[in-house]
Amino acid sequence: MEILGAYKTELDPNNVQRTALLKHAGAARFAWNWGLARRKQEYEETGKFSNAIEQHRQLNALKKTDFPWLYEVSKAAPQEALRDLDRAYQNFFRRVKNGSTAPGFPKFKSRKNGIGSFRLTGAIHVTETHIKLPRIGWLRLKEHGYIPTDGIHILSVTVSESAGRWFVSVQCKKEIETAQAIGEPVGVDLGVKDLAVTSEGTRFENPKPLKKAQAKLRRLQRELSRRKKGGQNQEKTRKKVAKAHQKIANIRRDTLHKATSAIVAKTKPDNERPSVIVLEDLNVSGMLANHRLAQAISDVGFAKFRRQLEYKSAWYGSELMVADRWFPSSRLCRHCGAINSELKLSDREWTCDCGAVHDRDLNAAINLKNLAVRGVPPKQTCVEQVNVYGDGKLQPSGSVHRGSRNQTLDLSSVDSSKF
Repeated sequence: MEILGAYKTELDPNNVQRTALLKHAGAARFAWNWGLARRKQEYEETGKFSNAIEQHRQLNALKKTDFPWLYEVSKAAPQEALRDLDRAYQNFFRRVKNGSTAPGFPKFKSRKNGIGSFRLTGAIHVTETHIKLPRIGWLRLKEHGYIPTDGIHILSVTVSESAGRWFVSVQCKKEIETAQAIGEPVGVDLGVKDLAVTSEGTRFENPKPLKKAQAKLRRLQRELSRRKKGGQNQEKTRKKVAKAHQKIANIRRDTLHKATSAIVAKTKPDNERPSVIVLEDLNVSGMLANHRLAQAISDVGFAKFRRQLEYKSAWYGSELMVADRWFPSSRLCRHCGAINSELKLSDREWTCDCGAVHDRDLNAAINLKNLAVRGVPPKQTCVEQVNVYGDGKLQPSGSVHRGSRNQTLDLSSVDSSKF
């Protein structure tokens, strides 16, 4: 199986190399801004605008006369920036066509908002300790042996800066051997108190990195607001704020990767890896509308969790099922099939009329697992569903979507006693 993957690690450049990296990032930022301004002007004058290939030809024609400093960097940096702009326009028109309320027209990039990144293609070579980039040369890697040196086909590299540190991400094609997992299905319930709870009873703690760093961030922001604008002390404090946010992002990213890798059980034999992983289709945008929970929900990273499970399950032979967001996984008694329509978000445990005592998250995970256990593709049934947003009305039908194949499984007529 051929897959696209990326290996991201930190660089250890010297001062000369750091200057070269800054020049390439500046060239990419300039090309983006130049291309965006050019497109706006062309559209105002003619009602049309050039694509990335045409704009690259135009920019090359202006190099000798207007922008000779572009010869100091690799031609790939501005070229790839114009392709990114092309993609940004395509995404904008796609969102407009789909009726999005926030289509997101491309904006100009400012050095004040960060150095940014650039992408390079061409002759790229990797060793255990170094990476060779066009026009920049050999750069030391802080982590030795992380990027594989054989068995991969390198497509491009993206170099980015964050809080004074430089990183390189190597995009490549590689072949992997995928054996079908044949273990028991696993249901995964996502939450704020615990990041995830599986039907096996495994709990992944939510580190809440943003919440724990709030006191430090408030102090640094107060310090930043008192600094003289444009002074060196303001820049020093700005870097402290950037480092604090980078640490928060690193903790969240590390937690998500460890949790998703543990769920797909990539290091275990085929009979111990789950054949099916079942998730809920959470309405994250709707949940963020609740101002009391918005920060806590954003601090978890539900979208990244699902994205990581999607590609990791494909890599390691599992199938990912996404249950309909109206499926009452937390409110459904897994023993008698009754639905507790009075269950509140603050109720972490509840007792069914049949006498069963349920842990909210574990019960939800087991109910999700049962969707895979009881289902026979392409048709599958389940109990009637309740509107989990509180109006108490039963929904006559629901669905479970299987991975990216968009198969719909009917959930309208199962015998609830089987749960």
